[in-house]
Amino acid sequence: MIDDFAKEYLHHQLRMVWQALVWKLDGLSEYDIRRPLTATGTNLLGLVKHRAHSDARYFGEVFGRPFPGPVLRWNDVGAWENEHWAAEFEKRADILGLYRAVCEHSDATIGALPIDAPGHVPWWPSPDVKLFNIMIHSLNDTTRHAGHADILREQLDGRTGTTAEYEHPIDAAAREAYRWKIEQAAKAADPARARSSH
Repeated sequence: MIDDFAKEYLHHQLRMVWQALVWKLDGLSEYDIRRPLTATGTNLLGLVKHRAHSDARYFGEVFGRPFPGPVLRWNDVGAWENEHWAAEFEKRADILGLYRAVCEHSDATIGALPIDAPGHVPWWPSPDVKLFNIMIHSLNDTTRHAGHADILREQLDGRTGTTAEYEHPIDAAAREAYRWKIEQAAKAADPARARSSH
């Protein structure tokens, strides 16, 4: 009973965060979804591409259910370097289509297997796992990257939230006043800064 509840709950959470990650690209230009927005090159389309390749592995080959589409295998040369960004010839629609197909394949794997189904992750130090482990891992990793995407999107145009239905109109003046209040508290809490400002 608890296994069914846990599996259903985790699956629901995964579906929500899958959708939230894709929504972060909504309405942005090709340049904005692709450009590096951090010193390490993090970009919105690259986050989606990475999660597509990652979940294709985790809900595919780990359980002997290989994803049928073209994805980099975990030990392919250049897999890590090339799945975090999109080359100019890679189309947004193709990467989003791949991600949706991987999510459908992941749904099918989750639906077909019990939560304690055994799997094997050859790139992990303790490679023998259960579906439960992989669902938790994917939920954690996707949520982490959706958080990255949330901050990147806010820096681009101020939009925040997980879906359009939870988005609030942007009140620039209220945001700036709130940010100023936090800045003042940060300055006041730092004795070295307070001494240097006198």
